[in-house]
This record gives sequence, C-alpha cells and structure tokens, in this order.
Amino acid sequence: MMFCIEIPSIHQDIDGCRLNLTIGGVRAYNEQNLYSRKAPEKFRIFIGFKNMVCCNLCVSTDGYKASLRVMDPDALLSSASDLFRSYDMERHLTQMAAFKECRMSESQFAQFLGKCRLYQYLPSSRKKQLPELLMTDTQVGLVAKSYLDDPDFGRDDANTISLWKVFNLLTGANKSSYIDNFLDRAENATALISGLCMALYGDPEYSWFLS
Repeated sequence: MMFCIEIPSIHQDIDGCRLNLTIGGVRAYNEQNLYSRKAPEKFRIFIGFKNMVCCNLCVSTDGYKASLRVMDPDALLSSASDLFRSYDMERHLTQMAAFKECRMSESQFAQFLGKCRLYQYLPSSRKKQLPELLMTDTQVGLVAKSYLDDPDFGRDDANTISLWKVFNLLTGANKSSYIDNFLDRAENATALISGLCMALYGDPEYSWFLS
C-alpha cells in the first residue's frame, strides 16, 4: 500500500517541468508477518517532489527513510515529522537543477546503458567496489526505448541528452517497480545521476559507468 500527498503551494520549475512538493510512504505487507504477535510495523516514508509532466517522483537521500519500525500512529507521526524537518528542500532542488547543465553524447549514453546491463551480471565482490545500481535489466531497456521515443525527455536534435532528462527516464522506468522497491530505486536514481554528473567533470566514483 502506498500513499502520496501533494502540496502544490510549494513548487519549483526545472527545465519547463513543474515540480510539486510531495510526501508519502509505503507499507509493504509482504514484509510483515500478519499472523505473529504484535510487533513493530515497518514503513518507508519520503518527502520530495513530483514532476507534473510525467508524475515521476524525485526522492533524495535526506528525504527518505527506508526502514521505519513503529508500534503506534504517534510514533509514526513523530518519526515522519523528524524526517520532514531534516529534509533540505533547497539543496535537493539545486541538485536537480544542476542536472540540466550536464549533458551526455549519444555514445556516452549508450556506454552508460551498456554498463548498467553489465552491472547486473557482475560478481558480488565486484559490485561491492562500485556504486549501487538498483535498476533492473528490463528497466534499462525501457530507458533505452524512451531515449528514442519520449517526446519530453528523449534525445535532442544533436543526439545529446541532459542528465535532467536521463534522470526522468530513470524515474519513469521506475514506475514499473513493485511498491516494496519503488522508493529505494527512486532514491538510487537521484544518487546515480548526481554521481554521473560529477563523473562527467572528472570525479572517479561513478566513472566506471562511462568508461
């Protein structure tokens, strides 16, 4: 079960896309033993932005709590309030706005997709040496297709693409995820694109995806 509450009075425009502040959470019943004695219940909660062009969710690390275990509604409200207070909205918006200033050539984008597919088959020991990638092989295929077909976030006439658009291709593909993985992958997409942006300027941490 997932819930989202938009706060449209707080919004920002990035590259022609209106982003509305959104809060929400997930309760995945598959992670709960419904037949056991009363135990802490697990939730995932977030605060971030919804892109109103495509309804993609933009979630940052400081706006997401992946495992919240509480015994009652008061504890849930208290923990959610703590998360909302600690969320740095301006930093998140600045981070996303910077994505549109970073661009990939088509060959770099193809290299990135190829490395994303290769990542799925790396041994665990090698994956531990690299930044985490949660996107599935099927979702990589959706990103490739949307690069060619998406009228809002696909390639431009010069066969280049901004990382803001790549970010939205990733979050768009993420909509195929089950709810128990959805928020983890949304947050991972933000970290991945932020890392790629730095890699384009020479930072080594995410350079494997472009080399």
